[in-house]
Amino acid sequence: MNIPLKILLIFVVIFSLSSCGNRTDRTISEIEQSQYSMAVNAFLWRASLDTLMFMPIDKSDSTGGIISTNWYSGEGIKNERTKVFVYIKDRRLRADALEVAVFRQIKSNNEWEDAEVNSETAKLIENSILTKARELRLGSKAFE
Repeated sequence: MNIPLKILLIFVVIFSLSSCGNRTDRTISEIEQSQYSMAVNAFLWRASLDTLMFMPIDKSDSTGGIISTNWYSGEGIKNERTKVFVYIKDRRLRADALEVAVFRQIKSNNEWEDAEVNSETAKLIENSILTKARELRLGSKAFE
């Protein structure tokens, strides 16, 4: 038997044996599968991206749990812009695993100046992300 044929036979045997292992019929959602390779909660991560998808993303790091948007002005708004920073601190789906900061600037004399942000804005974004993350989690449970 020549060498390439022996190698092929070894691969066939290994492949056949690997399929004999302990298999489950349980389906794991795509998000749950990604949870094993991420340092942060995958549902919070996906929900954060979904919630902020109308804003351009500047930086995102799933290992560090950081999402930062570029400055964003809504349609027809020229003298005000907003930036959002999301920090996911844990692999568990918990309210205290999420931190959101919102920054706002107003254009004055052709220069951007920092402006006050309504204290409820970050909380509203956090709640939206948490709600979406819970919905994603419940949706993945339907596939179990």
